[in-house]
Amino acid sequence: MNFPPPFYRWRPHPWHGLEPGPEPPRRLTAYIEITPFDLVKYEVDKATGYLRVDRPQRTSSQPPALYGFVPRTYCGRRVGALSPCATRGDGDPLDICVISERPVNRSEVLLQAKVLGGIQMVDGGEADDKIIAVLANDNIWGSAETLADIPHVLIERLRHYFATYKLIPGKESDILAEHIYDVEHAYKVVEAAMADYAEEYGG
Repeated sequence: MNFPPPFYRWRPHPWHGLEPGPEPPRRLTAYIEITPFDLVKYEVDKATGYLRVDRPQRTSSQPPALYGFVPRTYCGRRVGALSPCATRGDGDPLDICVISERPVNRSEVLLQAKVLGGIQMVDGGEADDKIIAVLANDNIWGSAETLADIPHVLIERLRHYFATYKLIPGKESDILAEHIYDVEHAYKVVEAAMADYAEEYGG
C-alpha cells in the first residue's frame, strides 16, 4: 500500500523522527512532556520514544509553562561552549518552555513555538539550557518577539522553578539558573544544538 507524504505508517520517534521546526531557529516544533498541571516529572524514554515517569516532584513546585524539547537537537560540545560555567552539554535534546494563554492540559502533543529568549541553566556542571518561547498562533502572546514583550514575572517564575525543582531538604543545590538571555543568543543555542545533533547522530 502506498501512503501519501507526510503520512507515517509507524509512529516516528519524537526526538529523532520529527523535524526541529518550520523556520529554525525562530520557529520550532516543541514536543511537550509536562504541563503546568503536572506534579510528576515525565520524560521521553530515549530508546522507545514513549513517555515515562521520571520521578514524582518532591516539592510543591509546579512548572509555570508547557515544558518539553525540540526534536533533532542535542546539547553537546557546541551548546556547552556557549555556557561559560559549564564543562559540557548534558547529552539531552534542547529543552523548551512554551507560554500559552489558553490552558493546555495534555502532554505528548506537538506545537509550533516562537523563540523569545532562554535561561542559561547549568546542572552539575553540564549545560542544560531552557529556551523560552510562546505558542506561535496564540491570540494573546503570539505577537511577542522578545522577552520584553511578556511580563517579567513569567520569566522569573520559570527561572525560580528550574532553580528549585530538584531541591532536596538539607542538601546543597548544584544548579545555576541565574542568567536570562535574549532572543539572539537563544537562536545561537538552537543552532548549536542542531549542529551537535547532526554531529552525534548524522543529518
